[in-house]
Amino acid sequence: MAHKSDLIAGDILGYLKAQEEKSLLRFITCGSVDDGKSTLIGRLLWDSKLIFEDQLAALEVDSRKVGTQNGEIDFALLLDGLQAEREQGITIDVAYRFFSTDKRKFIVADTPGHEQYTRNMATGASTADVAVILIDARKGILTQTRRHSFITSLLGIRNVVLAVNKMDLVDYDQATFDRIVGEYREFAKQLNYKSIQAIPMSALRGDNIIEPSPNTPWYDGPSLLGHLETVAVEQEAIEKPFRLPVQWVNRPNLDFRGFSGTVSSGVVKPGDKIVVSSSGQTSTVKEIVTFDGNLNEAIAGQAVTLTLEDEIDISRGDVLASNEARTEYADQFEAKIIWMHEDEMLPGRPYLIKMGGQLSGAQISTLKYKVNVNTLEHVAGKTLELNEVGIANIAADRALAFDPYDDNRHTGRFIIIDRYTNATVGAGMVNHSLRRATNIKWQEMDVNKQARATQKGQKSAVLWFTGLSGAGKSTIANLVEKKLNALGKHTYSLDGDNVRHGLNKDLGFTDADRVENIRRVGETAKLFVDAGLITLVSFISPFKSERQMARGLLDDGEFIEVFINTPIEVCEQRDVKGLYKKARAGKIANFTGIDSPYEAPENPEITVNTSSQTAEEAAEMVVKQLEEFGILAAWFPDI
Repeated sequence: MAHKSDLIAGDILGYLKAQEEKSLLRFITCGSVDDGKSTLIGRLLWDSKLIFEDQLAALEVDSRKVGTQNGEIDFALLLDGLQAEREQGITIDVAYRFFSTDKRKFIVADTPGHEQYTRNMATGASTADVAVILIDARKGILTQTRRHSFITSLLGIRNVVLAVNKMDLVDYDQATFDRIVGEYREFAKQLNYKSIQAIPMSALRGDNIIEPSPNTPWYDGPSLLGHLETVAVEQEAIEKPFRLPVQWVNRPNLDFRGFSGTVSSGVVKPGDKIVVSSSGQTSTVKEIVTFDGNLNEAIAGQAVTLTLEDEIDISRGDVLASNEARTEYADQFEAKIIWMHEDEMLPGRPYLIKMGGQLSGAQISTLKYKVNVNTLEHVAGKTLELNEVGIANIAADRALAFDPYDDNRHTGRFIIIDRYTNATVGAGMVNHSLRRATNIKWQEMDVNKQARATQKGQKSAVLWFTGLSGAGKSTIANLVEKKLNALGKHTYSLDGDNVRHGLNKDLGFTDADRVENIRRVGETAKLFVDAGLITLVSFISPFKSERQMARGLLDDGEFIEVFINTPIEVCEQRDVKGLYKKARAGKIANFTGIDSPYEAPENPEITVNTSSQTAEEAAEMVVKQLEEFGILAAWFPDI
C-alpha cells in the first residue's frame, strides 16, 4: 500500500494529475505524553517512502545525537522539529505532514500530549476528519486520553482510531488489549463518535501500521493505513446545504461583478436559487467562474467566483446560502468555548469574534457552566481558565450568519480575539441562536439626548475617575460636582462604594465580578448621558478593556477619562478605610495594587497628580478642562 510512484521521474505532470484526482483525508494523532504519536507518524512517512535523502541522512545523525532508541532510527524526530521538542523528547507545536498512497492523499497533524499545550491540540483537531487516539498499552487510559477524546468529539470528529500502542512491551497480550478497548468504549458512550476502530500496534516496530502483523494473530482487523485508506468521510461536507463565505467582491471592470470564495459545504450549479444571509435578498446563480474556465457545478472545497442574475448588495464577509436551507442569522447565540489563553475568560469583557469572514465585537454574557473534561460532568463557574471548556451565551455587536456546529463544522465555528493584543484567546462552536434576542427592538423617542442636554444648557458627558483605592477619586469627584452645581449644571454621581449598596450588591471582588461591576455602571452612565446629565463616575476600574468598553458605549467626546495618578505608596499611607492593612495581612483577597493588577490609562483626557496638587486644585483644573472641551456650553441645535 505504501507508495512511491514511478511517474515522479518519468511523467511529473501525469503524477500531479493522479494526485489531484485522489481523495484527501485529514487526520490527527493525539493522546497522552509518550504514547508514541510522533513515532507513529514518522513510521508512516518512512514506510510510505516519502523521506528525501537529505532528511534520511539528518535523521540518522539526529537519532545518534538526541534520539531515544539507543542509536537506532528514532522516527519521532521526523516530527519534533523545534529544538525544545528534541531536547525534551516531547511535542509542543502542531506538526503537519503530507504523504500519499495509491488510494488516497493524507495530511496528518501531530499534536502535543501535555495538558499545557491542549490549545495546540484543539487547533489541529479543528480541521481533521479522523482522530487517531494513542494509548500506551502499559499505562491504559489516562486523564489526557479522556481530555483529547472529549475535545475531538466537541470539535465534530466522528471517526476514531483507538491505537493501543507499544504492544511489544506487553508481549502482544490480547487480554491487555481487550481490557483497554472495553474501558475506552464504555467511556466513549458519552461522546458523539460514529465509529471506533481499535487496532493493536507497535509504532516503533511497525506492527499493524502498514501490513497486518504476525505478532497479533488474534487480531483480524485492518492495519492503520488500511483503515485510513478506506474510512468514508469526504462526502460529509458535500452533503450539507450550500454555503459560500464571500472573501472578495471581484470587480475587474464595469461589465463583471462576481463573488469569490471557497465553497465550505454543499454543491452549487448555475440556475440554483441562493440567498444572502445578512439581507435575505435572493438571486439565481448565473455562472461559476474559475481561472481554468466556467464550471457546471462547484462542490465543497473548491475556490470559485459566482456571478448572479440580479444586482444585489453583497460584501466581503457575507455568506451565500441555499435558498431552500438558509443559515441562522442572529446577534446572540449559545456556544461551546475552549479557552486558549493564560488570561482567564471574563464574562462581560469586550472581545472580538471572527466567524469565517465576519468580524464583530462581542461579549460572553453568561457562562452557563464548565465541563469537567475528564468526567464530562457540568461544573458551576464564573470564568474559564487555560484549556477549560464551557457552555456560554454570547452577545455580538451585530447579527452574524451561522449554522449550529453539529450541522456544519465550517459555518458554525469561530475564534475569540483579545481586542488590544489581537491574540487568539479562545475557540467556539455554536450550539444555537437565542431567538429571544431578535424580538427586542430599540424604541426611538421624540425627545432625545440632544434636546435634554440643550434644555439644561450643557453637553452631556461622563467624567470617569479612575485610580487606586485611596487615590482621591471620590473626594475630587465630589468637589467637581459641587463646583458644577454652583455653575447651575445638572449632574449625577455614581460612586463605587455607593453603587455596591444597591445596583451591584450581588457582586464580589474577583476579576469576573469587577468586569461585571464596570459593565453595569457603564450602561447606567450611558442612560444618564442620554438624560442630558454630566455624570461623574468614581471607580477603581482597574482594567483597560473595561474602561474602553464604557467609552465605546458613548459617542465621541462624551467620555472623559480622569486619571487620579497617586502612587501606591501614598495611597497606602493614607489608607483611610484600613483596606491596605487588611490586604497586606491577607484578610482581603483580590485587592487592587496588592494581589490584583491595576492597568493605568495610557492616554487619559485629564491627569491629576496628587503629589503636586491638592484636591481643591485638582477639582478646579478638571472644571477648567470641561470648559475647554465645551461640555459646559449649550448646544443650540438647528431646529
